[in-house]
Amino acid sequence: MPKRVAYTAKIEFIQILDESGALDGALAKGGLTDAQAVVLLEHILLCRHYDEIAFKLQRSGRMGTYPQNKGQEAVAATALAVTREDWMVPCYRENAALFLHGLPMEHILLHWMGDERGNKIPEGVHVMPISIPIGTHMLHAAGIAWAQKLRKTGAVALAFFGDGATSEGDFHEAMNFATVMKAPCVFICQNNQWAISMPREKQMASQTVAQKGLAYGAECVQVDGNDVFAVYHATKNAVAKARSDGTVTLIECLTYRLGDHTTADDARRYRDATELEAWRKKDPVIRLRAYLTSKGLWDDAKESAAQAAAKEKVAQVVKHTEGVVAPSTADIFDYTYATLPDDLRAQRDTMRTRSLVSEPASETLRDREAQRA
Repeated sequence: MPKRVAYTAKIEFIQILDESGALDGALAKGGLTDAQAVVLLEHILLCRHYDEIAFKLQRSGRMGTYPQNKGQEAVAATALAVTREDWMVPCYRENAALFLHGLPMEHILLHWMGDERGNKIPEGVHVMPISIPIGTHMLHAAGIAWAQKLRKTGAVALAFFGDGATSEGDFHEAMNFATVMKAPCVFICQNNQWAISMPREKQMASQTVAQKGLAYGAECVQVDGNDVFAVYHATKNAVAKARSDGTVTLIECLTYRLGDHTTADDARRYRDATELEAWRKKDPVIRLRAYLTSKGLWDDAKESAAQAAAKEKVAQVVKHTEGVVAPSTADIFDYTYATLPDDLRAQRDTMRTRSLVSEPASETLRDREAQRA
């Protein structure tokens, strides 16, 4: 039998706004409008200031570990490509998109302050709590998408994750399930080149992340992840296909985290300074500002106004967040069962385990030692 080609494929790369702020008019047609671009720049500046203040809150001991979003904010354009009925399933570096989709800014700060109420999403906001485990939430996104299909809501689920998550089994299971079930799901990989301290080229042999979706029959595309026009273009097309016939798309956004992995990390130990500087020049803020300035839609006065508005807004958010009354220890019990079992009620009321309630003399070793002294 003669040989034949069983399968061929290609991955397209899309860039609409380049590093200098020059726009490809043909590709931009029908996509992100200039008015939307102005809104995005103002919003990204707000989120970048939020990032800086969150960093200071951690450094001053007022908040726990925090992962900065700086450099990856172009993903916010995805929020303009969906309706409020669609679902966002984030990992932990999508603040700009989540806020545009309706999540109050206080919730992210509460989460990193260790207050679980930050993960209680307001009614009507179609956002899942941020996910710290790598890759597990992609399965949730596939399930949400399938649920929307079964319920015939017309809604789509968007899952956000990093390049490192595509090395996890959950990524492959989620892709396989979504494509087989034709669940309206869009998988958005923010390839920021690093899985904490592991560079992309050392964690995978594939030339692109996008091609990993080909094995499952997904639509796959790679975009300049620092280009809001390209991110919007790819997301809008993917969402339309998912909503229409359940086509699953994997979008690889090439971007870079300009900060450390988290405030518990020091990227100088493993990341070359020249690489960082090269990516600074590709900053989504720099190119978007340059484009809008060339169109007469941005100037120093608007920049100053946006920065001032960001400082005022974030200050209000921090004040409100820190003013929230601390949760009660009883919350651990009160939001688990509709009717609290007797043994747990005893634990809640005495703040001791059942064995200590039954035998008050059975104290801790430290208590016993104190009694002997």
